[in-house]
Amino acid sequence: MTLMLTKAAWDHPPTVVGYRRLSRRRRAWLASVGVPFLISVVCLVLDLFRAASFTFLITTIALLPFFPWVTIAYFRRRRVVAVLRAYPWRELPCRLPPLVTGAPATVAITFHEDFAPLFRIIPFPVLLADRENDHPGLIWFAGDPRFGGVVSPVGGHRPVRVVLDKGAGREWGGGDDALALRVGLVRRSGKATQT
Repeated sequence: MTLMLTKAAWDHPPTVVGYRRLSRRRRAWLASVGVPFLISVVCLVLDLFRAASFTFLITTIALLPFFPWVTIAYFRRRRVVAVLRAYPWRELPCRLPPLVTGAPATVAITFHEDFAPLFRIIPFPVLLADRENDHPGLIWFAGDPRFGGVVSPVGGHRPVRVVLDKGAGREWGGGDDALALRVGLVRRSGKATQT
């Protein structure tokens, strides 16, 4: 059962609120990684609080491996809003297969009886089943099943980006290649974007 909810997912007010929360989270992540570095540089340059600058420098070194991921996540949030403005929400059956660690980083969405591709939740795994989800067997999807899109628990209040897991799902027919290219789901070469 596919239920089209609105002309575009962005027309659904809880989706806009959810996106704003996503944007604030990504800004906070970027600040939590970048601010200790800036404080340590200012302390060292102005020769203030040497002990504090050492603490912030150690914090910066510890957080440095996360900086590229957090930066990519911050700038790729615009791809989420582009998808939400171009595609409608569709309510679809899903299952969240757990990883060996027990945390679901993927979601299998059933578009047809014989077509249920596996999507990775990026840039960081999100436990969608725990996010105010009254319908754990259903998910809202906006995007192109061949390339990925945005998912949310039923209600549209927690939009997160998903990409196809290891190229599965390209065999599905249909879709609008020009629209997918315009919103950034696919590159000009025809390969799906992975961020």
